[in-house]
Amino acid sequence: MGENSWFCKTLSVIADCNFAEREYLFAQSRILKRAMRERDEAILKQFRIDDADFGIYEVFLEDSTRTKESFRNAANFLRVRVTDLVSSTCSLNKFESFRDTFHTLIGYGNQIFIVRSAQEGLCRWLAKSSAEYCKRMGIAPLPAFINGGDGAHEHPTQELYDDFTFLEDLNWDYSQIHIALIGDLLHGRTVHSKVDGLQIFSRVQVDLIAPDEMSLPRYYLHGMIQHGYIIRSFASIDEYLEQQDPAPIWYFTRLQLERMDQSILRHEAQLRSSVTFRQEHLAILQKLQQKNGQSIRFYHPMPRHKKFPVIPTFLDNSEYNGWERQCANGLVVRISLLALIAGRRAPEPGLLPQPKTTDEVPVLYQKIELSHSRGPKVYSEGLRPIQNGIVIDHILRGYPPQDIRRHMQRIVKLMQLDHYRGGQWVGSSHGVGCGAAPERAPNDSKKIIYKGLIFLPDAQTFSPEQLRKLSAIAPHITINYIQQSKVHSKYRLLQPPRIYGFQEIGCLNRNCISHESHCEGADPEF
Repeated sequence: MGENSWFCKTLSVIADCNFAEREYLFAQSRILKRAMRERDEAILKQFRIDDADFGIYEVFLEDSTRTKESFRNAANFLRVRVTDLVSSTCSLNKFESFRDTFHTLIGYGNQIFIVRSAQEGLCRWLAKSSAEYCKRMGIAPLPAFINGGDGAHEHPTQELYDDFTFLEDLNWDYSQIHIALIGDLLHGRTVHSKVDGLQIFSRVQVDLIAPDEMSLPRYYLHGMIQHGYIIRSFASIDEYLEQQDPAPIWYFTRLQLERMDQSILRHEAQLRSSVTFRQEHLAILQKLQQKNGQSIRFYHPMPRHKKFPVIPTFLDNSEYNGWERQCANGLVVRISLLALIAGRRAPEPGLLPQPKTTDEVPVLYQKIELSHSRGPKVYSEGLRPIQNGIVIDHILRGYPPQDIRRHMQRIVKLMQLDHYRGGQWVGSSHGVGCGAAPERAPNDSKKIIYKGLIFLPDAQTFSPEQLRKLSAIAPHITINYIQQSKVHSKYRLLQPPRIYGFQEIGCLNRNCISHESHCEGADPEF
């Protein structure tokens, strides 16, 4: 068997598999789909695990039909032992920890777990804790955890077969995609997975269609911008059809009312209307298709609401129906996924690059060359300049003074700086409270820009661990080392790619598995 980076892989978010791994999975799924259609038993046998001792465990702590039954049928095709945890009677309802429950199930000889839960990040946490358990118990290989949907976070296997279906309709062209995301973008985990999932395409244009109450969270929107996606936003389908360039791929999601508060539910009818395709839209869409010479298909992760479907049933027999084939593709892609994780259909050695380790030491700061054209910079705490010590500068530059003060207090507390002699100041464009040069907003000479400064006259240096913590809680600040009243050296802290390992830093999201309310002892990672 060749090298297979899919082997025993945990899939918590779509970014856990790189582009090469996804392309290989899609290639294998194409082979499997053709073999299933032609009933080519020789090819089908190459995918099957065919081992009654190979255990796949379904743990669905939230209701599911399609994801659960899709994986169950995939496991049956592979001819392995598949078990279902009955959530209504399991010990998790008696306040047993996830850690103890899954460690027990691993000890029963199960290799792959498909998990759906309201706790976001659960699969990542299970992979980490089970690795330690398996090391203690001498169990190999490590079990794999597949996220079947975690809260409003992600649904990576849905993203895999969504992309597989899109590629089918794009004739396997990875060069570009233009997609409209319609519906509950706030809670839609299938939409959130597309932030990283659509990166397999070289050029991505995304049209976001949702009212403000259901708009894409800022975190995911920022991710799309960072990836270089072309983004347009519309409040409704009516507004979208007023412009002349609709996407050929329309991806609808249902309104997740169970996750909405009463302030939003009061506008339920209006919200539904804004993202529901109606009969009067059809003539407008057909004119746009004829004008642009394009075909348009609709997709949906399913199920549709039986009373208020965002894609009405009168379109089931139309050319727009791409959602039924999309749903059927879920079985094909999940069979291929399970087969690869189990070690079947391994690629040629070197085809799939091994993922980079997350333990690599990131670059946390960069040295700033000092400019002497205006003379050496001097920091003063009060009237006299600091003789020796450290000044932390540019804290929350551009924020309101009250926010800066609160954040400086957090820095002092988390960094345990209160044992140093020193102080905190809010500097402004008029140089209030500091000896630094005034700062003004570009193109606005009258606007005052505030920033925070922390003076530590007794401090000599920061340790690597202190720098790592400071970069996590206050990226983009500058650290000035003062000698003989002048800045001797200056560094700017960078945004770390990953924040972890700090007991003082916790997650505010109550649905996150690391939140203290879950009592799991999971370390928060950002």
